[in-house]
Amino acid sequence: MIVDSALYRDGRRTECDGDLSRALTEARESGHAFLWLGLYEPTEAEFDHVASEFALHPLAVEDALKAHQRPKLEVYDDSLFAVLKPVDYEPESDRVSSGELMLFLGDSFVVTVRHGEGAPLAAVRKRLETQPEVLRHGPTAVLYAVSDAVVDHYLDVAGELQVDLEELEADVFAPGGTGTANTAERIYTAKRQVLEFRRATGPLAGPMARLTAGSVPFVNEESQPFFRDVNDHLLRANDQVEGLDRLLSDVLSAHLAQMGVRQNDDMRKISAWAAMAAVPTMVAGIYGMNFDHMPELHWAWSYPAVILLMVGAVTGLYRLFKRRGWL
Repeated sequence: MIVDSALYRDGRRTECDGDLSRALTEARESGHAFLWLGLYEPTEAEFDHVASEFALHPLAVEDALKAHQRPKLEVYDDSLFAVLKPVDYEPESDRVSSGELMLFLGDSFVVTVRHGEGAPLAAVRKRLETQPEVLRHGPTAVLYAVSDAVVDHYLDVAGELQVDLEELEADVFAPGGTGTANTAERIYTAKRQVLEFRRATGPLAGPMARLTAGSVPFVNEESQPFFRDVNDHLLRANDQVEGLDRLLSDVLSAHLAQMGVRQNDDMRKISAWAAMAAVPTMVAGIYGMNFDHMPELHWAWSYPAVILLMVGAVTGLYRLFKRRGWL
């Protein structure tokens, strides 16, 4: 559905009556105006009208309708098509969710298509409307503002993930804190969230580098310094994502190593107790055999002597294992 539409002259908003064709013609005749149309999860029937009015390329229209696209930048004859993946972090569930933003830039128009709940554009539009000097740059200003908002939020999400992963790391290395049954599950879940985050930030590096280099159709070349700033923030976000992934891998390796050490300790304790139980079992087994001619079988002190022998042997083994750290 159409969320908002407006005509901007010299950076000032002017309401349009819903006739897209007339509004677009008016923007082109003015020379210093453009039409900004915002849609949220449009149906095929709703988008067909928009595509015909703005002469959007069929392949880009298909991508905008189906979503599930990687961040990219594609140039067609009559428009520029950009895909961004905004992300959001839910602290309650420790879950990273991503949406999709598609932008069509052309001669005196920009069409934004949003999928998912993340990154509503109302705040971006409202902020731009308070900066007419920025909006005077036309559709390029919208592409910059949307990119800047999405990438800046990447840094916010990375910071929140960093805090959660530091808490997870502290739990893993805390004394007695590595034995929780779901520690490995928590680490794998965190790696899954970081992977979802990387799918949004990593592929955007190529399109942003093209915008930084300039010479992209429908993008004002004077905007290069602004896109360089966005690209710097994106590089920081990508570095943070890589750091989070490495941290999780190290934490997982340390957790598995600790589990192995603890299992070895448990096996040594079990072996020590089994050895101590084996000595009296062996002695009792020997003297439990039904033979008439056995050493000291009819001696009056045989029973207490054998008990003392077993106690002494077990005590000696206990001290030996204790000294070596097995118990």
